[in-house]
Parts: sequence; C-alpha cells; structure tokens
Amino acid sequence: MKQLWCAVSLLAGSLFFSGNAPADTLSSGALLQQMNVASQSLNYELAFISINKQGVESLRYRHARLASKTYAQLLQMDGPRREVVQRGGEISYFEPGLEPFTLTGDYIVDSLPSVVYADFKKLAAWYDFIALGRTRIADRLCEVIRVVSRDGTRYSYIVWMDSETKLPLRIDLLDRDGETLEQFRVISFSVNQMNPAIQGLEKANLPPLLAVPDDKNVNFTWSPGWLPQGFKAVSSSKRPLPGMELPVESRLYTDGLFSFSVNVSRSGSAAATNTGEQLLRNGRRTVSTEMRGNTEVTVVGELPPQTAKRVADSVNVKATQ
Repeated sequence: MKQLWCAVSLLAGSLFFSGNAPADTLSSGALLQQMNVASQSLNYELAFISINKQGVESLRYRHARLASKTYAQLLQMDGPRREVVQRGGEISYFEPGLEPFTLTGDYIVDSLPSVVYADFKKLAAWYDFIALGRTRIADRLCEVIRVVSRDGTRYSYIVWMDSETKLPLRIDLLDRDGETLEQFRVISFSVNQMNPAIQGLEKANLPPLLAVPDDKNVNFTWSPGWLPQGFKAVSSSKRPLPGMELPVESRLYTDGLFSFSVNVSRSGSAAATNTGEQLLRNGRRTVSTEMRGNTEVTVVGELPPQTAKRVADSVNVKATQ
C-alpha cells in the first residue's frame, strides 16, 4: 500500500501542457464557479476512486435534476454495500449493521470533495486561483487550477475539470509541504443520461428524518482569540457525552471550503494544576488538545496541525461561577 500511495503522490507532479487556459485569478475563479454550477445542474454519472493513506475506495455517483429537485446516489462498489441517496434537501444513509436514517442537507458530503460545491466568488477574498495549464484525464481535455489560501494557514487543492462539461475529473488535496493527502480521480463518466435508479427515488420510501436539537441561542464564556482569515462560526451546541461530568460546548467554523470545531469541556473534580498538549493528524483531519486545569480545549477539523494548535492556544476560557 505504501508503494501505491507513493506512486499516486508522484502523479500530482505530472506534466501539464500549455493551451489557452486562463492566466489570471479572475478567469480561473470563473471556471471554478462553472464547475460548481455544472456539478449541481447536469444529469451525469461518475465512476471514480478515492485514494488516501488508509487505502483506495471505488465508488459510483449519479446526479440528476428532476422538476427543479436534486436527486443523487452514491454507492460503494467494493465490499459491503454502502449507499447514500439524496432527494431534495434530505440525505439518507444505508449501511450494513446500522438502522437507516435521514438528515437534512444540500448535497451528499461523502462523495465529491467539498471544493466542488464551494462558492468561489466568496472564496476569492481569501484564496488565489492559479491556472496551471491543460492536460488529459480519463481521455478528456482538462483545465488545471490550483486553489491556495493567501495566508498559508490551510491545505490547498489542485482541480482538473473537463473543458467541455466543466465537471471535476480529478482533485488532489495537498498539505502545506505539497504532499498529496487525498485524491479523487474519475475513471469513466457519462452526461445527460438518466438512470432508472435515480428516477425511482422520486417515489421511494426513505428512512425517517432524524431530529437535530436547535442550539442557536447557546451562549458560552469562551471564544478563540485568533482564526484563519475568512472563518466564521456557523453553529453552536452544548450536549452531554458519555463519561463526561459536564456537557461539551462546541462551535463549528467554516470559510466555505474547510471547516473545524472548537470544543470545551470542564470537570469539577480535575486538579487545577492539570496541563498538557496532544496533537494528532489523520489525513486531512487534525486533533489538537490542551488541558488547562479543569478545562480541556480541543480543536478538530480540516486544518494543518500548526494552524489547529494556534487556534487552540488562542481560546480564551473565562472562569465559571
């Protein structure tokens, strides 16, 4: 597996050849915005592989618009059957050994990389879109564009999009040293063909919708003193967890491309002198934990370790009465 991953990483440096690709940030951003629109408006089917350091997955993704409503299906092609389907604003999950369930959502987050659904008009304030030329993927001519943050605190993407349909055919997620963390790569695809399985979703009986607690009015006595440019809090929660004396307080932050959460938990029985740090990374996800007396601060999400630690260090926790 290590040899496979090394070979895949080397592909990120494959030669591009010059063409009529846009040379400036504005036109590259416009192309990326067209990818966003195409991915959510066209009827298409993708067979692709998802590669990371844990292994390789083979998947199929179908997408269609029927009567102004989105329908989609993601299917794992190898091993136990895992399926995710979308009907409008509801996403249903079917996995072996688990009771099927449905959540609300705009798209299936388990399929195409999040960069496909990003609003590049908004991201242009914090990211540069750099045209790298043209090459071929799956026997199709592609525009190649790199997406990189201006403050250097985040991961970056390289996107290969089909020049004709603007659908993504390959996407690499790179760390700050240029190492490939994940790769999405299309093997074959078709456009403007409606599969009967997608049409059947219109009348399919889907699992019940899970209720998610409304925590909009939660107030905390802590906040991070520093965030990477463009990140904003989008939700908050305060929930008990097994084995915890007091509820865990969480805030979710996103810049429209990457996301992370800051979690604060307290214990009335911990010694006031407890201190310590732990920093772990698994692929794109980093966990940075700090103990401050009876308070534990944990940052979890799609951030490089240095950035996650800086966010955790900046969290100002006020004493509770």
